[in-house]
Amino acid sequence: MTLHISLAGRGDLSQRIYRQIIEGIIDGRLRIGDRLPPSRSLAKQLSVARHTVTVAYERLTAEGFLEGRVGAGTFVAPDAVRTIEPKGAPRGAALQPGRRWRGLDAPLPSGKATPRFDFRVGIPDGSLFPLDVWRRLYARCSLEAHTGRYGDPAGEPRLRAAVVRHAAMARSLRAGADDVVITHGAQQALDLIGRVLIEPGDVVAVEEPGYPPVRELFASMGAEIAPVAVDGEGIVVGDIPAGTKLVYVTPSHQFPLGTPMSLGRRLALLTWADQHGAAVIEDDYDTEFRFEDRPLDPLQSLDRTGRVIYVGTFAKTLVPSLRLGFLVAPPTLIPALRAARHLSDSHGDPAMQLTLAQLIEDGRFARHVRRAGSVYAERHRAVKQILADLLAPWLAAVPSVAGIHVCARLAHHLDLDRVVIEAARRGVAVDRLADYCAGPRQQGLVIGYGAIATNLIEEGLTVLAGCFPAEQPLG
Repeated sequence: MTLHISLAGRGDLSQRIYRQIIEGIIDGRLRIGDRLPPSRSLAKQLSVARHTVTVAYERLTAEGFLEGRVGAGTFVAPDAVRTIEPKGAPRGAALQPGRRWRGLDAPLPSGKATPRFDFRVGIPDGSLFPLDVWRRLYARCSLEAHTGRYGDPAGEPRLRAAVVRHAAMARSLRAGADDVVITHGAQQALDLIGRVLIEPGDVVAVEEPGYPPVRELFASMGAEIAPVAVDGEGIVVGDIPAGTKLVYVTPSHQFPLGTPMSLGRRLALLTWADQHGAAVIEDDYDTEFRFEDRPLDPLQSLDRTGRVIYVGTFAKTLVPSLRLGFLVAPPTLIPALRAARHLSDSHGDPAMQLTLAQLIEDGRFARHVRRAGSVYAERHRAVKQILADLLAPWLAAVPSVAGIHVCARLAHHLDLDRVVIEAARRGVAVDRLADYCAGPRQQGLVIGYGAIATNLIEEGLTVLAGCFPAEQPLG
C-alpha cells in the first residue's frame, strides 16, 4: 500500500516516521493486517537512508504496533489498536453549513429489520426485478463500456435513443434522443433543473400535499416555496402565485393522493405557464402501472411552447438501487443541463446505462413492466377492497387507478398518530398523509403495496384495523 508520511519540520527523522505510523493506526488509515511498504521502498519514497526507516519499524515492532512475517513483509499487528480509539476529523473552529442547509439532513439507514407488514410508500417489489437477466447483460455491457474514457454527460446515446422509443410508445412523449439527459434517478434530474433555472428568491410552486424532497431541494437553492392546493382535478391553477418561476406537478398520479390531473386542468396549467413565462416540471414517477382507464396525454406532449420539462425514473419499474432516471427538456435548456450534469458528477455509469438500453431494446423491459403491473394490479384491488370493507369506519380511499400506493383520508376525528405508533409496535409500517403536507396537516394514511407480498396484505391491514379505536367513531 502507499503510505503518506511527511518529514516537514525539525527533529529526528526516524522519530517522525514512527509518530506518523502510530497516528495512521490511531485514526484508522492503517488497519489490523495492513501491509506496510518495504523499508527500502519507503526510504526511496522519502529520500532518506534505509536505516532511518528500519529504526522506526523496529521500534514499532518492539512496542507491539507492527509485526514482521518472514518472507511476507511488515504488517499492522492484531494488538495494535486494542486500546486505541480511532479519531474523528479535526473539529477546530466548528465549521457550519450555509443558512439554507441548517436543519436539513439526509435520512440514515435505521438498522431495524424490515417490518413484517411493509406498507411504506415508494418501494417497489425487488423480487420482481429480473436479476439473472440483468446480471448477464451487465457482464456483457461492462466489456463494451470500460474504454478508459469519460462518458457523455447526457448519457449513453444508445440509452437516450431507447428511452425516447419507450417513452413515445408507453407515455406518448414527443422528443428526440438529443432532448434527453440520463440521470441518477429523478432526484438528480430535479437537482439539475433547479441549478439551471432557479435563482435565489425565485418562487417555486409545488403541490400541497406533495413530495417533501422537492420542497427541500429547491429551498436549499434559495427558492421561495409556495405550496398550492390540489383538488379532484389536480393543482388549482388559479392559486399559483403571480411571479412564480417554476411549477412542480405530478399529473399522471398525484403524489401522494393518487388522483390524475384532468385534461382541462392540464391545458389551463400550460396556458398559465405560457402567459407568465414560467417553466413546468412534470414528474411522471410511476405512470407505467395503470390498472383502469386510458391514460391522459402527458403535459409534455400537450405543450406547444416549450414550457415543460419531463422527469422520469426507473426506480419504480425496476429497483431504486440502480439510480437511473431521465429528463426530457426543450432544446433551449439542453446545453445548460448537460453542463450542469458535467459539473455535478461528470457522467453516469456507462455499463449500467448500456445494460438498461439492451433491456429496453430487446423487449424484456416491456415484458417485465407487464408482469410487475399485473402483480401490482392484484395488490391494488386487494387494498381498495379492504379499505372499502374492514377499514371503512375510519378511512375513505381517494380514487386512484395507478401506481404502487393508495391514499385514504381519515373519515372521522381521532388520534391517528397513536394508531400509527401502535401499528408499528405490531409490525405494520404505514405512512401518514400529514407527513407530505407543508401547511395544515391533512389527516389520513398513504398505503404502499410495492414492498409487501400479495398474500400478506389482508392480514397486515387486519392488524392495522385492530389499532384503531374499538368503539364506532362519531361523525
